[in-house]
Amino acid sequence: MTQFEFATSQQIIFGCGRLKESIQFITAMGRRVFVVTGRSDHRAAPLLTLLENAGLDFTTFHVQSEPTTATALTAVRQAREAECDVVAGIGGGSVLDMGKVAAALLTNTGELYDYLEVVGKGLPITRMPAPYIAIPTTAGTGAEVTRNAVLESAEHQVKVSMRSALMLPRIALIDPELTYSMPPDVTAFTGMDALTQLIEAFVSEPSNPLTDAICREGLFRAGYALADAYQDGDNRIARENMACASLFGGLALANTKLGAVHGLAGPMGGMRAAPHGALCASLLPYVMEANIEALQNRIIQSNALQRYEKIAQILCGADDADAYEGIEHIYELCGLLNTPSTDALGFTQADIPDIVAKAQHSSSMRGNPVLLHPEELSAILEKAMRLLT
Repeated sequence: MTQFEFATSQQIIFGCGRLKESIQFITAMGRRVFVVTGRSDHRAAPLLTLLENAGLDFTTFHVQSEPTTATALTAVRQAREAECDVVAGIGGGSVLDMGKVAAALLTNTGELYDYLEVVGKGLPITRMPAPYIAIPTTAGTGAEVTRNAVLESAEHQVKVSMRSALMLPRIALIDPELTYSMPPDVTAFTGMDALTQLIEAFVSEPSNPLTDAICREGLFRAGYALADAYQDGDNRIARENMACASLFGGLALANTKLGAVHGLAGPMGGMRAAPHGALCASLLPYVMEANIEALQNRIIQSNALQRYEKIAQILCGADDADAYEGIEHIYELCGLLNTPSTDALGFTQADIPDIVAKAQHSSSMRGNPVLLHPEELSAILEKAMRLLT
């Protein structure tokens, strides 16, 4: 008997021009708004104008780069000092994750490290976080509908999560018009993150009929839209499809697991200041290849091989495509998007043992369709660093 559960934000609002509707939800949730955004107010400006016109008090917090535990501590302190009762995050995945942390710790007693996995106590969130509206301006992580926040611990050189079903944003508002200004490289990196999440969630062992349907639709949209969005940032249809693919990736990963790409990319992101999506792109074809070979050579109960074939058929637009043609398609796509190799991102052979050791403790690795041995993980990294052919 098939059994599964599915959880997501209380309300998902999707469509071009719908940012203006955010103010009606914010005013219904609170009066003092903690606005989390990126390096500048540029992308948040339309939301800030709406807040000013509505006469709401707000405090703005800027996330300068990928979020760290130190940044999170500062954000929480400022939100508490301002006595904010609602949080609005508008930006990329890092911004949206920071908003989740702020919302959770506005209502839960204790400190950040009480709730962090791996480097903290990993205690459960027990109180409903402050109301949170998540508004993405990129199309990659799907963080507007996920239940965790990823933070870098510089002290431990690793990325860790604060995780709870209670951390799902109250409102996820996706307005594709907010993604039009993404430059080509950001479009490529975030898009490859979305594509990777869809692929990994689809072949993950905990997948279910609902996540399967979401992943198939997301793969179809990303398969033909990512290159178009990269080549023409004003392509309305491509931008809408990538925003949808990103949302679907977030919905899927929040209700299943990911795999070895994210299992490796997590510790690597804690070691170097490399864009997460670029890391995913550099690893994806080699992880797919290692998984397919392991599935072919081991006696295990899994339908992941058939799923890799389905991925190839969707991406290649051919009903007879095999799994290896799917890998070749990813190679070609990465070339078209000019995504960098892992060595170009600053990693060397000397980093491999540390990456492999840390990756084996990653929660994402537990979702991989087959257990990859340390030597297989090392070979993936060597190929990604162009040390092997």
